[in-house]
Amino acid sequence: MAFLARALRQSNSRLSSCPSVAASCRWISRTAAAGSPEAGAAVAPADPELPPPREPVGGARVELPPNPEDALEVFVDGHAVRIPKGFTVLQACEVAGVDIPRFCYHSRLSIAGNCRMCLVEVEKSPKPVASCAMPALPGMKIKTNTPVAKKAREGVMEFLLMNHPLDCPICDQGGECDLQDQSMAFGADRGRFTEMKRSVVDKNLGPLVKTVMTRCIQCTRCVRFATEVAGVQDLGMLGRGSGEEIGTYVEKLMTSELSGNVIDICPVGALTSKPFAFKARNWELKGTETIDVTDAVGSNIRVDSRGPEVMRIVPRLNEDINEEWISDKTRFCYDGLKRQRLNDPMIRGPDGRFKAVTWRDALAVVAEVLHQVKPEEITGVAGKLSDAESMMALKDFVNRMGSDKVLCEGNGPNPPADLRSNYLMNTSIAGLEKADVFLLVGTKGGSCYG
Repeated sequence: MAFLARALRQSNSRLSSCPSVAASCRWISRTAAAGSPEAGAAVAPADPELPPPREPVGGARVELPPNPEDALEVFVDGHAVRIPKGFTVLQACEVAGVDIPRFCYHSRLSIAGNCRMCLVEVEKSPKPVASCAMPALPGMKIKTNTPVAKKAREGVMEFLLMNHPLDCPICDQGGECDLQDQSMAFGADRGRFTEMKRSVVDKNLGPLVKTVMTRCIQCTRCVRFATEVAGVQDLGMLGRGSGEEIGTYVEKLMTSELSGNVIDICPVGALTSKPFAFKARNWELKGTETIDVTDAVGSNIRVDSRGPEVMRIVPRLNEDINEEWISDKTRFCYDGLKRQRLNDPMIRGPDGRFKAVTWRDALAVVAEVLHQVKPEEITGVAGKLSDAESMMALKDFVNRMGSDKVLCEGNGPNPPADLRSNYLMNTSIAGLEKADVFLLVGTKGGSCYG
């Protein structure tokens, strides 16, 4: 027995002295321990946690109806979202903070569902669905980032780029093009189309809108805007399949005073601004938020400038006034800032001709004339395009000179405040949607409607 015990001790010492054998024994020991039910329960992987909820896209906020039965709950990428009945899957995803790619969808236009870029996967659906046209249903489980949805969007993008020209270096939409951004985010790194691309004849829509119809992806945003917002039937879809074109059928110009808005809603470079063509890139411009003063609407606009030069005017979102549209007068009135504009003060000389002088000399002449007249003979005249701050400064200046005469340039009578209070109802532009009757006076047709 003593001999056997001594032999076992020697054998164990040899095994422990061998690193490979010792490591194998330790691995076998760990494997056996992990295979036991107790150990398996201890090291079982936890359920994957869902990503934290995100903020709504674009700051979208949803006001749920007071009646709970008018709201429903859906699940977007595992997160529960409550939305009003009638919302689409795309709107539900925006509330959940998921930005769905789209070309044809626009929140202020009817649903077309023809670009198919907004495909998402819905549980129990045999194939991806167009989220812009699919109504959300109670308990619907929506998946936006699955391999199926990614592959579907990649295929749609390949079809859209099949006939799209490589005009990005010479396209005015470059840098702010939806097709550029979404092809980088959702497209493939190569295409399989090797045939000749199609070419489309450009349309003449007038002096304001430039067309390069070969770039058009047939999203029909411009057609729906002209019909539903501008109220004109100037644009339409012609042909079928690969021969589809957007045009006027007969050679006709766009007659709407809102025609420039098709430039903003076009997701590609098919419709661009003619006056702005080849003038600047969007990353060279500095935007200044301001208010339009060419009419009484007070549209919210952004003036884009490069250095001291105004390059273009685009609308800003304001739900209570202009939504996101502006008139052509507002959009293209900046050309008056460049042509026949007085850049320096001018004084009439002895020969009757005006000559440019410095501001110091001009103000010296003004001061000399003001000291030669009586205070009651001084009158301040404000231009009809002056802003409120400038008119207030003019009023203060005239008052300091001892006069209270301030006039505003404009047409028509200047009724007193008590008379104006008889017909001013403090009605907002947004409140017009709730009005029962409209009375239009002085329209182009010369008729009054009630």
